[in-house]
Amino acid sequence: MSSAESAMVPARVGVLGGGRMGAGIAHAFLIKGAEVVVVERDEAAAAAARERVSASAAASIERGVLEGPLEQVLDRLAVTLDRGAFADRGLVIEAVPEDWELKVASLKDVEQHLGDGAVLASNTSSLSVTGLSAELAHPENFLGLHFFNPVPASTLIEVVVGAQTAPEWVAAARAWTAGLGKTAVVVNDAPGFASSRLGVAIALEAMRMVEEGVATAEDIDNAMVLGYKHPTGPLKTTDIVGLDVRLGIAEYLASTLGERFEPPQILRDKVAAGELGRKTGQGFFTWT
Repeated sequence: MSSAESAMVPARVGVLGGGRMGAGIAHAFLIKGAEVVVVERDEAAAAAARERVSASAAASIERGVLEGPLEQVLDRLAVTLDRGAFADRGLVIEAVPEDWELKVASLKDVEQHLGDGAVLASNTSSLSVTGLSAELAHPENFLGLHFFNPVPASTLIEVVVGAQTAPEWVAAARAWTAGLGKTAVVVNDAPGFASSRLGVAIALEAMRMVEEGVATAEDIDNAMVLGYKHPTGPLKTTDIVGLDVRLGIAEYLASTLGERFEPPQILRDKVAAGELGRKTGQGFFTWT
């Protein structure tokens, strides 16, 4: 790790939620030398979060991305149930599920534990950053930092600027992103931002094509991978993200941008059947 990188990444980072995305975010800062605290809702979730980060860090050591030993790396990681652990963090990122009421309640509670000058960010992939900030005492210190799954391999962070986000935090977010070895795209707050809006539009049309019998999921994905050089097709990406997550985003976009984002019946049926993608073993593809 270069001194330039370490200078651009906050020394102390907090993450609320240690699921797949939260653990990935913790990993991203951990391998760049930050001290990271992950706060979870109960002991079982905390143990699972620690295991996710530990396994991810071990894999990075095996690939030569991170210098070990693993025990020294994990010395910079704390997992707790106490949100008071955020008090000394310069940056705290909320990574709870994509539910408006849950995010609002979580952000409002976390804000009460932050020290002066700390930045609070949401990893939301579609919800209004301006709307979320309206619920906070210090909306100027809030912005969106939309990481992509899988976080360790992804090279993109979408920096979402709310109506009251202070300009200096946008500049800081660019620097943090560079320090993580990723690229920032800065967008003004709008439904679905840039990435989710475009990604979901393509995915929904791919689903309609499967529904109409135009082609198989595999052939539709291959058309985008081989013809347009997408690293992963829209349906496999949907499986990785989670069909339930994609459904929630599509419903939100349909409510804000109109019927062109109305989820197709095949998506609703798969979610109702518990076919949520990679995390359940079945989505548009079978995962083992």
